Formats: sequence, structure tokens, C-alpha cells
Amino acid sequence: MLRATILTALAATALAGCTTTTGAGATAGRSATAPLRTATGADVGTVTATEMNGGIQIRIDARGMPVGIHGAHVHTTGRCDAPDFTTAGGHWNPTSKQHGTSNPAGPHAGDAPNLTIGADGTGSVTIMLPAGTIDGMLDADGSAFVIHANADDYKTDPSGNSGGRIACGVFAAA
Repeated sequence: MLRATILTALAATALAGCTTTTGAGATAGRSATAPLRTATGADVGTVTATEMNGGIQIRIDARGMPVGIHGAHVHTTGRCDAPDFTTAGGHWNPTSKQHGTSNPAGPHAGDAPNLTIGADGTGSVTIMLPAGTIDGMLDADGSAFVIHANADDYKTDPSGNSGGRIACGVFAAA
């Protein structure tokens, strides 16, 4: 009986030190999710943010969206009030840079690559944001994820000429 108790305690101790890994050598930390909704409240997908290797991995799974290429960004405030989602604020930018990966003074921490929506209205992509933390995203006023009407040009400050906001989701800790 004593031996079984010791083995159980050792196994529990070993498992307590384990971390979640995703991919070769990638260690996952805290995460947050944002359900994407249109201005009419239609459910059009989910965004998952996970701390990973000093940055934030973003997974976008969209459905029921307009066909085409759309700008996609983390925004600074965790509010998504219809009809235009301006309550989400500007792009999440804790490092005070300008917009876009092609901008020599950029990018914002919340700048993400464009999301392509296919003929069936779906699109998904997994990307890595090199800066920021889940704690930073979930600060006192939170953050949101916004899908824009047009493609992001990756250089024009403040939003890459990506047009109006067509879907929005507020991040909450997972």
C-alpha cells in the first residue's frame, strides 16, 4: 500500500510539471477566445489567441462571411457595439508603432495578415503575432478581434485602408 501511494505521488508530481505543446518545440500558455458576430448578431466564427514562444498565436475560423480578402486585427478595447464596431477602438498597439508589416515604423502588435474567405463563405488561418501577451490583451478594458470589409495594404496608418468593420468578437480568457 505504501509503495502504491509513493508511486501515485511521484506520478502526480511528474505530471504537474508538464506543459501543453503544439508543434515541434512550441509551448502553449494562456489563451483567450472571441466569438465573431456581424452587426446583426449572426455568428460567423471564432478567434482563439494563445501565448506561445514569446508571442501570441491567433487562429481564425470564419464562416458565413463575404467572399474575398479581408483585413483582420486585434483591436484595443473589448467592446463590439453594432452597427459599426467602432467601440472596439483602434488596433492594439502597446508598442506605439505605426500600422503594417510593410511600414518602416510598424507594425502594431495587433496587425495580422489578411483573411481570405472562399466561395463557400469560409476561411481559416493560424498566424503568429510576435509581440504582446494574453494579460495585455485582457487588460482592464479588454480587446476585440475585428474583420474588415477590404484587404489590408500592410502599410497605411492607422488601418491599412481595410475599410469598414464587418465582424467583431470580444476576447475572454479560456
